[in-house]
Formats: sequence, structure tokens, C-alpha cells
Amino acid sequence: MKAALENNWRQKSIENLEKQNFGNPDEAVTNMVKRCLELCKIPLEKFTVEDLRLMISQDFSLRYLIPLAIEHLKRDIFIEGDLFPGDLLKSVLTVDTKFWTAYKQLWQDMYELVNARRGDIALKKISTVLFYKAGLER
Repeated sequence: MKAALENNWRQKSIENLEKQNFGNPDEAVTNMVKRCLELCKIPLEKFTVEDLRLMISQDFSLRYLIPLAIEHLKRDIFIEGDLFPGDLLKSVLTVDTKFWTAYKQLWQDMYELVNARRGDIALKKISTVLFYKAGLER
């Protein structure tokens, strides 16, 4: 399955793209949930690296967010959100294997990035096990 995206998808929010209201951020039970609900309402083009890291780690709208993350990772594979160098990469590599199985081209794009920097990634102690497992299930 290939991610068929509208031309203007970057200008839309997750709620617009998913055609779903995820809830009122003011009613969130934790600060993290509040931030995720806030992010669901803003255009993807305004997402920071940290916003991508957070939302990907929470499995939100991966078919839209993973392509954005890959763009950042192509420029700097160890780009950093708020946690540590490579935190976006770690979030992307720990996405459930079912996603990668469904979006084979995105897996291939990531594979090329990861494979070229395998040694550097290992030195940073970022696991690629789950990601490579997804490749075996393809």
C-alpha cells in the first residue's frame, strides 16, 4: 500500500487529514495527551522535530508523519527533538512492524538511510531490530 497524499496535505492538520476530532486539549488527563491533542489541530508544516518525535512515538497518523520524519532524517539522521541526538530516528525505528509492512516504499526509504549509517547508529545505541524485522515480514 502506497501513501497516496493530496498535494496540500502539509497545510492540513491531523484532524483534517484523518477527518476525526481527537478531543479537547483542555480536557486531557496528562500534559503529554494535551500536547498530542493540540498537535492534532495544527498544520503539519508547522511541526517541529520534537512534535514529530512525540506524535510518532504515540502512533499518531504515521502515514503522514513518517514521510516528514524521513525528510528530516535525510538531512541529519541524528537530528534531535527535546531528548537526545537521534531521538527522532529512534521513534521512527520503533514504529510497529505492521506499519512498515503496509507502507513498503516508506520502509525502503528508511532502509536506505539506516543501512548507509548502520555503524554510526549502533555506536549511538539506537536499536534497529524492530525495523529490520519489519523488512523480513514484507
